[in-house]
Amino acid sequence: MSAKLEVKDVTFSYDGETTVLRDVNLTLNDGELVCLLGVSGGGKTTLFNVIAGLNRPQQGKVLLNGEDITGQTGKVSYMLQKDMLLPYRRVVDNVALPLIIKGVRKKEARRIAGEQFERFGLEGTQMRYPAELSGGMRQRAALLRTYLFSADVALLDEPFSALDTITKSGMHQWYLDVMEKIRLSTIFITHDIDEAILLSDRIYLLNGKPGTLTDEIIIREPKPRRADFNLTGEFLQYKREIISKLQT
Repeated sequence: MSAKLEVKDVTFSYDGETTVLRDVNLTLNDGELVCLLGVSGGGKTTLFNVIAGLNRPQQGKVLLNGEDITGQTGKVSYMLQKDMLLPYRRVVDNVALPLIIKGVRKKEARRIAGEQFERFGLEGTQMRYPAELSGGMRQRAALLRTYLFSADVALLDEPFSALDTITKSGMHQWYLDVMEKIRLSTIFITHDIDEAILLSDRIYLLNGKPGTLTDEIIIREPKPRRADFNLTGEFLQYKREIISKLQT
């Protein structure tokens, strides 16, 4: 697989004295889903801000398809934990917002966004308001908006954490199916070890303060994963390995 995104030797400090990240190296390959797993306050969101160009590192660089995008916004899409849908806009207008910001006329932006509604399981919701949607449907709309911002790489910061267990399980399978169809490469943050094992091709463990990537764990279970994979000995072995290496 070819490298879609590379983080090379990134060190970041907010005030020039307190280092949050040190010598971080990460690779996201084309079509992969990679998880960033670590304890709270370890620098995961800071790393996302560096990749998204919101923060410029004191050292190192970020490459997208081989191009240096360090400190440049608008190159990769970034979805926060909350769906951030605007309550006074219809769903189609919420989803089309990235296109409108880029200068696409509203009518054309609605058309382009509307073409993706069936693929994202949102058909029939175009003219509704966010308050009329379930939590899972709101997350689908937010993910579609993220995809329309950048069809190459998506950064997802705990996108499923607010959902109940049953809805979350369905969203996991749905997202894997959509990723495969649209060839989207994803890095996501989670505190949920089970979720990381179920979704990821690879898991990076971010440990210590300052945060550094101490381990890379490859999940060799083929996709789509078996429905009972989380009940298998292989799953528990991955979980034991992660727990043993994850600093608390």
